[in-house]
Amino acid sequence: MAESNKFIVGLWDHEEVYLHAIGHIRGKGIEIYESLTPFPVHGLEDALGYRETRLHTAGFFFGATGTTLALTFMTWVMTFNYPLNIGGKPYWPLPSFIPITFELTVLFSAWGMTLTYLVRNRLWPGRVPRIFDTRITDDRFALVFDSEKLSDKEMSDIKSLCKNEGAVEVKDKVFTENEGL
Repeated sequence: MAESNKFIVGLWDHEEVYLHAIGHIRGKGIEIYESLTPFPVHGLEDALGYRETRLHTAGFFFGATGTTLALTFMTWVMTFNYPLNIGGKPYWPLPSFIPITFELTVLFSAWGMTLTYLVRNRLWPGRVPRIFDTRITDDRFALVFDSEKLSDKEMSDIKSLCKNEGAVEVKDKVFTENEGL
């Protein structure tokens, strides 16, 4: 699936006006492609209508995989592959497995959630991010709209709506085919 290369970028200079604008723009049924801020904004995920993340569910399954792998491997080694009778203790000493099982659970969960986060947010090594405006990391709040399939009237409506909602600047941003992918 090819990514879009044409966008409309609205820039705001105050977070309260920005949050208010998001509510009005979403209320008009306009789809927001991306929201970019220089710092975390309280209530932004609610204003954008985001659902709660499922990263903790992925963490549980990665942790369960680590637990299963640790117990399975230690059971196989201690009971089938190389059973040792050490001082009359049982072949399957479950209490001695607990520290290693805990460590592998944490390791698999941490690595799995990190990799899931990086893949989900397309932050893999070597990827060049799309920079919509350099001031976003400094003092501007941006709403990005995908304009690839919009008509000229729809594009002008979005631009005028952003201006009416307090945007200090509204501009078009076009990426070349290999830029920022």
